[in-house]
Amino acid sequence: MKIKMSGINKAFGGNPVLQNAGFELNDGEIHALMGENGAGKSTLMKILTGVYTKDAGEIFVDGNEVCYKNPQEAEKAGIVFIHQELNVLFDMTVEENMYLGKEIVNKFGVCDKAAMRAEVKKILDVLGVDIEPSEKMDMLSIGQQQMIEIAKALMVDAKVIIMDEPTAALTQKETEVLFKVVRSLKEKGVSIVYISHRMEEIFELCDRITILRDGQYIGTRLISETDMTEVVKMMIGREIGERYPERDVKTGDVVFNVEDLNCPGVFSNISFNVRAGEVLGVAGLMGAGRTEIMQSIFGNMPNVTGRVFIEGKEIHNKSPEQAMKNGIGFITEDRKTEGLMLEESIKRNISLTNLNRISKHGILNRKDENEMVKKGIEELHIRCTGPDHSCNELSGGNQQKVVFSKWIFTNPKVLILDEPTRGVDIGAKKEIYSIINDLAAQGVAIIMVSSELPEILGMSDRVMVINEGKIGGFIDRNEANQENVMILATGGQNNGN
Repeated sequence: MKIKMSGINKAFGGNPVLQNAGFELNDGEIHALMGENGAGKSTLMKILTGVYTKDAGEIFVDGNEVCYKNPQEAEKAGIVFIHQELNVLFDMTVEENMYLGKEIVNKFGVCDKAAMRAEVKKILDVLGVDIEPSEKMDMLSIGQQQMIEIAKALMVDAKVIIMDEPTAALTQKETEVLFKVVRSLKEKGVSIVYISHRMEEIFELCDRITILRDGQYIGTRLISETDMTEVVKMMIGREIGERYPERDVKTGDVVFNVEDLNCPGVFSNISFNVRAGEVLGVAGLMGAGRTEIMQSIFGNMPNVTGRVFIEGKEIHNKSPEQAMKNGIGFITEDRKTEGLMLEESIKRNISLTNLNRISKHGILNRKDENEMVKKGIEELHIRCTGPDHSCNELSGGNQQKVVFSKWIFTNPKVLILDEPTRGVDIGAKKEIYSIINDLAAQGVAIIMVSSELPEILGMSDRVMVINEGKIGGFIDRNEANQENVMILATGGQNNGN
């Protein structure tokens, strides 16, 4: 299926999101669509699939002008959009989710569960996914739920599949399976539109790349005829220099100590320390227990034993509130549901975490509040119309800066970062890396969990690798590379570990 979009305009409430945007897709190609957060990538694809109506422009499918009224109409034509926000019903089974609205019925008009189950099993086997069709969706990991969404697209015999950040929640093994499936679909003539911020994936998987910037079409390149430097320049309008800013931080004394942390069935024998000004990277495969360890430190998990010390003094974090009082900040991996109140303003999000700083005897000092929020916006370069800008109208990178801002003002001694740049474009990533370095330079002890190995290697002073709920080992910065990390992450031994 060939698609050509040209001269596409779209505005929301008078705010132009797309201006003269375009995109062309050929038969049987994997075509990357890239741009910073807010560049208009998802909006353009939502216009193609009938989620939004274009204000101007033309869309041609196999030479015929089209204007799909809704996603169902686009799906009937063979175009399926797998959204970043998964569209699943958690209280239903895998097979019920996959056949919702298109159930197989027998001659009596009754759902043929056996036929549906067999068909679902066949598709899951093609994907190499070991999930029972009768399993409830709420029992699956986010990565498994993502694979079910991909399975849905295969079930309708799609000619074009649009994937929006498809690997954001996948394990390395699941990502490898996805890539294998995508390549096999290409061989069958299916076209893939691949939206991702992960540059390494784009260059490994895709044939061509189209760049949008500020809602406008910038250009299309063959992957074989471009490189990361050119792509970044097209995305942000300038060269970004080194992806990871240089770290010239002198680490101080040990600030944070964890001794023999245990949680039955989740992790065991976790002991480590972090120095003032140090960035301790935490690597491991998804499901290894990295997030659970950090949540337990922050007082957010039951049945945890062990000892935690800050500056030599033992602390007891029975709740996140206690952890905050003890000097620990936590930037969660899920900013949309745990990190921010999306419907609220920047001001309200920053203020609520820092009420003790801007209020006295329960009375809010508006002047202090306004000064604090203004400082946060300016120092972190949050692109917005002002303190009252609603967080759900910000790009992903700017949302993440708001999360950083609200925690920075708590003056943490230890700051835990869980996937700090997930879903953030490359320009905003570098700004966040600079914020991390600035905090380290101020003596904050930083623990950074990330599934992106280049990020771990580029930002960490040391790497702690978790394997199946235990510490696989530690690697110093000068010895850290992808091979060494993966050996420990998969249960091997390296450098005496």
